[in-house]
Amino acid sequence: MTRKHAIHDAAPSVVVSHGADFFGEDRHLLADLAALAPYVTSSVPFSDRQTVAPLVAALEQPGETRIFPAAAVAQVAEQLLTVSRARGLKPRFSALARALADAAARAATDREPWTWTLETA
Repeated sequence: MTRKHAIHDAAPSVVVSHGADFFGEDRHLLADLAALAPYVTSSVPFSDRQTVAPLVAALEQPGETRIFPAAAVAQVAEQLLTVSRARGLKPRFSALARALADAAARAATDREPWTWTLETA
């Protein structure tokens, strides 16, 4: 009989500014963000895929720090909200898209850039 260890290594995650916790941050697993990228791509018509290209690039390969300018954050929030309401989207990814959309909307309301920081440990 094998036994699973209760302690796991920390998974790489992304810390998102303007989050819902006390410090104004949210942490999302890197693997979950990468898994959300195809849903973002398929949520818009083919002719409009260029509008979501920066968001898809950020989801697929976030760097050390990614900053969305204040002028573009409102559009990103709308795109993520559209993704969260898509039919056939698993509840886990719908909740992730909604949390990201809420954080982006708070950044847009504050007229501040929205920052993603990679956290590996």
